[in-house]
Amino acid sequence: MIYAMTYQSVNPFNQQILKTYSELSDSELDNALNTAAQAFELWRQKSFSERALITEKVAALLRSQVDKYARLATLEMGKLIQEAREEVLLSSDIIAYYARNAKGFLSATRLRPRSGRAEVVSTPLGILLGIEPWNFPFYQLARFAAPNIMAGNVVMVKHAASVPQCGIAFEELWQEAGAPAGVYTNLLISYEQVKRLIQDPRVQGVALTGSVEAGKAIASLAGQNLKKSTMELGGSDPFIVLDDADLDQAVKYAVSGRMFNAGQCCTASKRFIVMEGLADSFLQKFKSELEKFKPGDPMDGSTTLSPLSSEAALKKLLDQVDRAIAHGAELVLGGKRIPRSGAFMEPTILTRIQPDNPAFHEEFFGPVALFFRVKDEQEAIRLANQSQFGLGGSVFTKDIKKGKRVAGQIETGMVFINQTTDSTPELPFGGIKNSGYGRELSDLGIHEFVNKKLVSVAEQAKPVEKKAAA
Repeated sequence: MIYAMTYQSVNPFNQQILKTYSELSDSELDNALNTAAQAFELWRQKSFSERALITEKVAALLRSQVDKYARLATLEMGKLIQEAREEVLLSSDIIAYYARNAKGFLSATRLRPRSGRAEVVSTPLGILLGIEPWNFPFYQLARFAAPNIMAGNVVMVKHAASVPQCGIAFEELWQEAGAPAGVYTNLLISYEQVKRLIQDPRVQGVALTGSVEAGKAIASLAGQNLKKSTMELGGSDPFIVLDDADLDQAVKYAVSGRMFNAGQCCTASKRFIVMEGLADSFLQKFKSELEKFKPGDPMDGSTTLSPLSSEAALKKLLDQVDRAIAHGAELVLGGKRIPRSGAFMEPTILTRIQPDNPAFHEEFFGPVALFFRVKDEQEAIRLANQSQFGLGGSVFTKDIKKGKRVAGQIETGMVFINQTTDSTPELPFGGIKNSGYGRELSDLGIHEFVNKKLVSVAEQAKPVEKKAAA
């Protein structure tokens, strides 16, 4: 663990600078890489049960100190304290899930060759690099680290520059649980140093959660160096309300789907596509509910609207809304900064957004909802798919058969019927198109960075019997 000025905790609620850290020097990074390489040679030899003892302890430590870690997340990126607690508990669940299930997930698969015997075994690759974002500062780390460490790999993580305390605390969890030095390494490094790591032959894979632009840069660099990569990028999830949907249920999920984490979620519901017959009622109820959100200190349990993660994030979102309106969008609600200290944005609804409006194609990372009305099911599907993103989506209907039919035609990695996009340890997470590739969580997540090795045994010839001499 090595501590520039770019790694800085700034409380988005009061703009107070909490802590500042220096980047690692190149020599410190080399030492960390050497330690990780040595750790891999040791860790790969450990049994699943030996790895699980440590991994289970990490999960237990997180769960036993929920408030400690939740407070860090709220201080550094501003999320509501109750949402931060939920994130810490989910992170603990993910880590425990892989401690319990990794052995079964990676058990050998027997094949049926024409002759002999054969099986596919899963072996670790080596050092993996994770590049993680600020919006879920523990959950993102847990879903990358837990499966890969249980598979026998070791991980090095460049966390977002705005949440250094969370990154350091997560590394300390693994140390406290007894993991050998180098099994989990937090890196306070520059992007030039990230490039060096990807080019190093000892680093065998890279996982990124971030923007499309970052994904293109990192995937290109990984490809040039023939390194396996997974990309979880942005999203603009459609939220489809069919004509037979339970309106109150749909509105309830629309509110939580758009406003959770102040809307700063890749899988947040962002494009609300509602059938003409329900559109007016839905919009009225949705607007009424969003008007109830109250800004305040995210540490206060009564606060319902937290600040955005930073001043820069707020300015970007305000600029997007202004450009959308300039290109013809109608502002139904909000659209402005809340006049108080902190990076607060009014809950916002935009409608009448045409394909030539930049808002039609962008991701809004904050409490801004785009509302569309459609005439029929096919128009809803067509509009849902008219996006460069393909992460998650929702369909609301009382007819589950119809819901599955619509879900089957939506171009995303995940679709949820009568609920918003969710994340639990056993459900695979990932997208298509500009939302990236690869999967995290579930049994799929642990198979991304292992060697699927064929072991084939030749059929032995039967010994020839010798006849006795006459």
